[in-house]
Amino acid sequence: MRRSGVLLMPALISLGACASIPQVVMNPPLAGSPETIAVSVGPCFGFCPVYDVVLSPNGDVHFSGKRHTAEVGDRDRRSSPEVYRAVANDFAAFRPADGTTARVPCTAAISDTSSYTITWTTADGRRTVATHQRGCSDGPGHELDNILATLPKRLGIVAWAQQTTRPGLSRG
Repeated sequence: MRRSGVLLMPALISLGACASIPQVVMNPPLAGSPETIAVSVGPCFGFCPVYDVVLSPNGDVHFSGKRHTAEVGDRDRRSSPEVYRAVANDFAAFRPADGTTARVPCTAAISDTSSYTITWTTADGRRTVATHQRGCSDGPGHELDNILATLPKRLGIVAWAQQTTRPGLSRG
């Protein structure tokens, strides 16, 4: 019995060496710190810009052009905390209850326009999401359309997000 325990020990030590070690996150965000605001612009029926932009409380702006944008790929720039606060304030009226997803009301919309997803993400990863179809004729959706139209200029990403077509593609 004692001999089998001695033989089993090296095997257990060898298996233990193969076990994965949990990754430690360095410098996690402070609890209660302000959240990021991400806006994802989805495709339309045509050549509308498709991109994601994330605004951090310190004013950092991360742009990721997907399709039909002047810049495809990731770009970063610095805005300001004041821009973050202004955008957060403008989006506040359209924000659903914390941790939920809701669609922004629209009385009548054009069906072939871009979709938008606005996501507020807290430091602990909890997400609150508002979805929207651009082109509302009135009501809350129309008010949000007006805010979204100004967002590229306010964030300093107009040159990256502007609509473009790629070589070889036509608007036929």
